[in-house]
Amino acid sequence: MDKRSDPPTPPGVKIRQFVAGDRLQIAFTFEGQECRELLPPGPITKSSILRASSLREEIRRKVKEGTFDYATYFPDSPRAKAPKKNSTLMETLLQAQLATYQRQVANGKLAQSSFDGYAKAVNSAQMKRWHGLQISEVTPSMLREWVAGMDCTSKTIRNRLIPLRSVFEDAQNDEVIDFNPFERVALSKLIRQTAKASDYVVNPFNATERAALLDACRPDERPMLQFWFATGLRPGELQALQWDHIHWSRRVAAIQLNQVAGVLKGPKTAAGVRDVDLDASAITALKAQRSISEAKGARVWLNPRDGTPWANDAQVRKSFWLPVCKRAQVDYRNPYQVRHTYASTLLTDGHNPWYVAAQLGHEDVEMVFRTYGKFIREDYQKPKPELRVVGAS
Repeated sequence: MDKRSDPPTPPGVKIRQFVAGDRLQIAFTFEGQECRELLPPGPITKSSILRASSLREEIRRKVKEGTFDYATYFPDSPRAKAPKKNSTLMETLLQAQLATYQRQVANGKLAQSSFDGYAKAVNSAQMKRWHGLQISEVTPSMLREWVAGMDCTSKTIRNRLIPLRSVFEDAQNDEVIDFNPFERVALSKLIRQTAKASDYVVNPFNATERAALLDACRPDERPMLQFWFATGLRPGELQALQWDHIHWSRRVAAIQLNQVAGVLKGPKTAAGVRDVDLDASAITALKAQRSISEAKGARVWLNPRDGTPWANDAQVRKSFWLPVCKRAQVDYRNPYQVRHTYASTLLTDGHNPWYVAAQLGHEDVEMVFRTYGKFIREDYQKPKPELRVVGAS
């Protein structure tokens, strides 16, 4: 009789022959040792071989991330009966999540600034609350107590929770835990009831202060501040603006780039990609800047100290904004108040809030009403009554 020909198998998958019937076996490395485990009995087909290969890749990924639990996959294996390792300790899972974020940065899927924020949250003193606990030991009541005691703004709380929530979501998907405890916490309500109110105040510069700030600028500084007051760009958008994004004939600046922590990338939302109208003041500022920077490269605005593109928000604040405020003898507010000044001035002058939202790069008008409500003219505060045409059915 001819020898039976087994179907081909991918690396790490073998067909083992037994008297009771053939079985698929997968091989992988765990804790420095080669492991081989038989899969449950069943027909060996192309589909079952493909499933075995997918299972092996899933296990290898979890081993790499530090989340692989032997007993979950092979409960009858002698290795599963060995003393449990630290693979489901909260600190291990949090560091594995941080490693995942690091790979996303390397792949261009996550901004370095976002990673820095996640790393700060994972390595914070508050997160040590979970050290020493298995993920299965964390309960909804423990989470409620922890969130309620954070004593910071709602935005800060939500940002700190992102890595932790990801850990629980992955653990539930991998069946390491039976349920996600966050699903049993009314998080939005809890944060609303316990978060610390933000002490940030929208405090625009009035006309006298704006004039004083502009007058305090040197000739190589003034064009940027004049343009900023006239366009209300985000600091990163201002730093990233390029000469080829200025459309003189249409009198608009095409906002296509944003600089975050020194990295150029597209705006965060689709609404961020927009054309910002340029008034006479903005055009005058650009014409004055031409002789300063147009021959030096793509960027419009440069650091006057060395003629190089601005590196980040901190450099703008320290090298430009603080000295100008000091010279002008204007009460210091953070540079973002320039954007608030632009928005509030438009609204005070009677511009449509929907137009202002579009110029600012907001996805909808809600933020304009929430942030600048007191500057919005009364006839925009309420929806206008529906017009009725006489004789219409």
